[in-house]
Amino acid sequence: MSKFLEEFKAFAMRGNVIDLAVGVVIGGAFGQIVNSLVADVIMPAVGLLIGGINFTGLKIVLKHAVMNGTQVVSPEVSINYGNFLQATLNFIIIAFAIFLMVKGINSLHRKKEDQPQEPAAVPDDVKLLTEIRDLLKEQEKK
Repeated sequence: MSKFLEEFKAFAMRGNVIDLAVGVVIGGAFGQIVNSLVADVIMPAVGLLIGGINFTGLKIVLKHAVMNGTQVVSPEVSINYGNFLQATLNFIIIAFAIFLMVKGINSLHRKKEDQPQEPAAVPDDVKLLTEIRDLLKEQEKK
């Protein structure tokens, strides 16, 4: 059992797992920001442009609710496509933001690659072999 726990600890403490956990937390927070942007800023403006429609309220009622006074006997059955439209717009905005972020990171990597790199130092054994070769060539000429 302790070997299992040691393996789990080694797995959990690897850099990739920790980076992934941080990414998930930041992604969740970013998702909330995007949801608020879409629901509170973009969708009201779009709704106003197309005639004051609230997208979250758009639905197709398949079966109306059955009421007995104020008590609901059978709830309404509906297809809430307005929520789907809003979730789709959220996804598009998140995907676009991630695309821009990856594009920026890739351009930074390209800038690093464009910088000339110093040639690797020649190892001592290669220098010695080169000198021996040159000396042998000189002796052949004489």
